[in-house]
Amino acid sequence: MSSEYGKHNFIDWVRLYFKGIGMGAADVVPGVSGGTIAFITNIYEELIHSIKIITSALHSKLLKGDIKGFWNEINFSFLIPLLAGIGTSIAILSRLVLYLLNTYPIAIWSFFFGLIIASAIVVYRKVKSHNTGVIIAALIGALIAFFITVISPAQTTEAWWFILISGFIAICAMILPGISGSFILLLMGKYEFILNAVRELNIFIIVLFASGCVLGLAAFSNLLDWMLKKYHDITIAILAGFMIGSLNKVWPWKNTLEYFTDSHGVQKPLVEENLLPGSFQLITGTDPQLFTAVLLSIIGFAIVILIERYSTIRDEKF
Repeated sequence: MSSEYGKHNFIDWVRLYFKGIGMGAADVVPGVSGGTIAFITNIYEELIHSIKIITSALHSKLLKGDIKGFWNEINFSFLIPLLAGIGTSIAILSRLVLYLLNTYPIAIWSFFFGLIIASAIVVYRKVKSHNTGVIIAALIGALIAFFITVISPAQTTEAWWFILISGFIAICAMILPGISGSFILLLMGKYEFILNAVRELNIFIIVLFASGCVLGLAAFSNLLDWMLKKYHDITIAILAGFMIGSLNKVWPWKNTLEYFTDSHGVQKPLVEENLLPGSFQLITGTDPQLFTAVLLSIIGFAIVILIERYSTIRDEKF
């Protein structure tokens, strides 16, 4: 294992497990990324580095039969509790989160809106040197994320090579703060296709998609790890920009223009337009719940700040 990151004790395992739960809960929400939670809990850079080590160790150790060397190389004391938390969260909380989104959409999206604003501030504060290049990088990141949230979903081919590319791109989005991998699949016209493949146990499609994910992790984790080491401030600014740009996706007041039918035959929003609270009430005839929305935005904002302060104090002590 890289000497940059020390081994984790039992208390660290417990903390990592709960951070994983937070990441898993975020990953089930369209438009919210588990990478955001990783960043505000101060584990993002270690996560990217640990993924990079896995890909390099697969080639240098495991494929050459050195199982012991592979085991010693991987940051298991970090990855095992984190992945356990993510898995637990997806298995237990996914239904609850989706139920809340369907039942109380304005309240829940408002909470995430405040959470992401605070997350962007927390991430940008990690920039050590504020200059023109850093500001431009943040603006570019915001524009890219905003563009991704407004482009219309495409009708795309079901050819094997495009399934591979879909997995490659979706997994890259999943480890970026502010960009949802499931939303990227929706834009590429492959969200429902992949869900159906999993439901029907279409092994060929699942293997193709998974292979794309593995290739994407290998390539993108190495790129991100390199960028964080060589161009730390620029990279952090771009990631903060991604979060700001993604706010367009989690704006609480929306009017649905087009729907798609999911694998259970339920209609869900596909193309939406953002509205001001007053316009939302006029067009939809629905109470904008302005007080509740503002209150939950403030709560989401405060939770992130408290988590960041706790993580910072904990890191200073240990």
